Amino acid sequence: MTFDEYQKQAIKTAHVDPNYVGTLMEKTIWVMGIAGEAGEIVEKWKKAVAYREGNFSEEEWADFVKELGDVVWYIALLTHSAGLSFDEIMEQNIKKLADRQNRNVIKGQGDNR
Repeated sequence: MTFDEYQKQAIKTAHVDPNYVGTLMEKTIWVMGIAGEAGEIVEKWKKAVAYREGNFSEEEWADFVKELGDVVWYIALLTHSAGLSFDEIMEQNIKKLADRQNRNVIKGQGDNR
């Protein structure tokens, strides 16, 4: 499955108030969803490190993986709402990172290094 194929399938499962479609509010909902789900990932990771020496049970790991999927889902919806191709975003990101690696600035500070 390509990123764009995933994006098309994810859109089918999204519910948005018809009054919000194509608005700033729609995009805001997706952005807040990314942040919320990312927070759940951080919390699950923190609990594993703080209380279980970094270990996950099978059930805990399955829940962690589900939360990762939820982040991807929200990103797919945000990119669609913004009129962007998920595949293109991923391709641009890899090119950016490869360029940084080639210039030996993969580590560092700032977005435009």
